[in-house]
Amino acid sequence: MSSPAERETIVVIDDDYAMRLSCRKILEKSGFNVETFEDGVQGLEGVARLKPGLVVVDLKMPGMSGLEVIGRVHAIDPDIILVVITGYATIDTAVEAMKTGAYDFLPKPFAPDELRLIVNRGFERRRLVLEGRQYEVERALLKRRFITFVSHQLQTPLVAVHQYLDVLKHLGDHPDVAEKREEWIHRCLQRIEAMQVMVKEWLELSAVESEGFARSRDRVDLKVVIADIFAAYQPHAEAAQVSLESDLPDGCSVAGDRHCVAVLFDNLIANAVKYNRPGGKVTVGAEIQSGEVRISVADTGIGIPEKYIPFLFDEFFRVRDEATRNTSGSGLGLAICRKVTAEMGGQITVESKVEEGSVFRVSLPAWRQKESNAA
Repeated sequence: MSSPAERETIVVIDDDYAMRLSCRKILEKSGFNVETFEDGVQGLEGVARLKPGLVVVDLKMPGMSGLEVIGRVHAIDPDIILVVITGYATIDTAVEAMKTGAYDFLPKPFAPDELRLIVNRGFERRRLVLEGRQYEVERALLKRRFITFVSHQLQTPLVAVHQYLDVLKHLGDHPDVAEKREEWIHRCLQRIEAMQVMVKEWLELSAVESEGFARSRDRVDLKVVIADIFAAYQPHAEAAQVSLESDLPDGCSVAGDRHCVAVLFDNLIANAVKYNRPGGKVTVGAEIQSGEVRISVADTGIGIPEKYIPFLFDEFFRVRDEATRNTSGSGLGLAICRKVTAEMGGQITVESKVEEGSVFRVSLPAWRQKESNAA
């Protein structure tokens, strides 16, 4: 199996032929691709052409010094790692090299393992820097997509509400004015409620991503939380002809933030009702095992095609097929569930079959009495 070293190039710049040869043999034996140059000018040309991940440079060379090489290498690519080697090692020269941009400093003579250690550490640092930068790029792109998505999702219902109200304003003495007014006010309220749900979810997602959502680690009684959620969704469930059932054992408490737990199961139960069918059922059950409470939220709804399962917890992802064509949503609910669960030290998974229903399983740390004593 190939290692990261086999994919990396190192440039060695040193006026001492024996040192160049020694570095090449040591580093090639570790799987690196190594190119050597005898002075700063040739070395910089090699760096510009080869785009190495790391450069080993002698501090004292005739002509262009190692310090000048360091500055020019970083002008070519600031992410290249610089390792300085010299036979004139002093504290002052080491400090000067570090100030110029060197990553590390190795006095001559050195053992092969010393060079390997510094080089491997240098590549690890480079990897972390590049991964961090890639993460920032991805975050910036996500924010840009998020802004576009939010603008679209808010604009669509606002346009619809404006159109309904504008028509109502000009109905005049139309014979069906009372009936039309009631119908279109109802539609306006539906659109506004959908916007309220979206804004609520975006605020919750923002709070989770700020890493301050799960502020406490308290005893949370799941029976109470689920009962409250069922009470809130009972009118919606009755309108959809869906029954709500819970089977939770006594002492079914988790260690976490009550608001987080409520947000988590509010989303899961809301989806279980929304994607169910007339005469269907939503069942919440739990068991305590190995220091965890394992909760299941099951429905007898339309189910989820297998090809969509890997993407269910991604932000903004929604199943797009005939069965969900007329169902609204932001695609953030399950992403929030995953983030909230992870922040409380738990895990969430899903099993589903089309036309049979879905089961979401959540594992959360069980409350232990000693946790309150340790607080």
